[in-house]
Amino acid sequence: MTFTIPFENSYAALPPSFYTKLAPTPVKAPQLVAYNAPLANLLRLPDAPETELAAIFSGQTVPEGASPLAQLYAGHQFGSFNPQLGDGRAILLGETLGTDGVRRDIQLKGSGPTPYSRMGDGRAWLGPVLREYVVSEAMHALGMPTTRALAAVLTGEEVYRETALPGAVLTRVAQSHLRVGTFQVFAHRGQKTELKQLTDYAIARHDPQADGPLGLLRSVCARQADLIARWMSFGFIHGVMNTDNCTVSGETIDYGPCAFIDDYHADTVFSSIDQMGRYAYSNQPRIIVWNMAQFATALIQQFDDPSEALPEATQIVHAMPARIEAAWLQHFGAKLGLSAPTAADTMLIEDLLKLMQDQSADFTNTFDALARSDARDQFLDRTAFDHWITRWHQRIDSEDTPQATMQAASPRIIPRNHRIEEMIAAAVSGDYAPFTRLMQALADPFHTDDTDLMRPPTKAQRVPATFCGT
Repeated sequence: MTFTIPFENSYAALPPSFYTKLAPTPVKAPQLVAYNAPLANLLRLPDAPETELAAIFSGQTVPEGASPLAQLYAGHQFGSFNPQLGDGRAILLGETLGTDGVRRDIQLKGSGPTPYSRMGDGRAWLGPVLREYVVSEAMHALGMPTTRALAAVLTGEEVYRETALPGAVLTRVAQSHLRVGTFQVFAHRGQKTELKQLTDYAIARHDPQADGPLGLLRSVCARQADLIARWMSFGFIHGVMNTDNCTVSGETIDYGPCAFIDDYHADTVFSSIDQMGRYAYSNQPRIIVWNMAQFATALIQQFDDPSEALPEATQIVHAMPARIEAAWLQHFGAKLGLSAPTAADTMLIEDLLKLMQDQSADFTNTFDALARSDARDQFLDRTAFDHWITRWHQRIDSEDTPQATMQAASPRIIPRNHRIEEMIAAAVSGDYAPFTRLMQALADPFHTDDTDLMRPPTKAQRVPATFCGT
């Protein structure tokens, strides 16, 4: 039977200035490592033998109906504008309409060089592929808007970074790969026609009710405000919040040096390339506002007189901090069992976070313990915690089901850095048991009882820095 993907490719119908059409580069000996069958069913993909799946999701075979292309975009990277980036190691195969009626991209990452590779080899190695597979699916299980992982395939070839490493390809699924940087490239070039076409396309795909460019801006700002508040409530640090990693769909994208906090500290940085802490945990709300300002700047270039749209665009962006604060309060309030938190509850949340920071309490385990028993054992200075919990008990007396609210907002398990690194090391040696076990535990993060996977790292297990893997 021929493996058929029911492609309906709208992006490929846009003008050639939006992309470069090219096929993935064939690989030596594709071997399927992981395949997300539930996601495949959602995408209406048929069953097939592993050898056929490996060939398709490595780029060895281009399925019928695909329209492979590398997308063009620009972006601010750590605040500096790069006028042309683009998919340097990714190929968009096409789009499908899922059983839920949602249109999604199917993209290969690590599929070989493109015109946007900038001297790179266009390949990926197994470590970052499995990291993204694990973390993106964990984020989905947490209820986070995110790209997803459909397949991971070994290529049978080595890639060279500091040393020779096993090559791999990730199949990524997203509601689209439209980024702030996609708009920036046309705005920077003064290509108003293309900018208008892109805006119309984005509205039709993501916001059919939006009233023009500023309506799109308002919708994207709302999605991003809630997304960042959700990140914060789970202790997630993206690590590279460049504008080319900021989606119009509001999905989390590009899991390079990402990480979840262990011991809570507001200024935690993991990314090895973030030397100045631009994308530290506590800076993420400010950075998303900055990113949305760049989005607004790009969008208004399509007006005959951009200055006429500037006041409204500025107002929309300036409303972002309040949006983020409101979403932050809602998500953190739920972690304290508050069904309708108010501004007066902000101090209660912030005081707990300060206690956690002062005493290096584990972020995930503290909230989990608070939801299920008593978080007192998470603190060295229990007297200070006792003062806080007295105030908290007084506040939740009027709540009907605080424990259920908390348990639904506080996972028992996250993909901790040290477990991911252990899983990668095992996989490189040919042992995929840790990968399988981690995926199974993370699939139900609010109810798992894998005690050892829930434990924070020992001093010897700590992972002080994470890397892009490009």
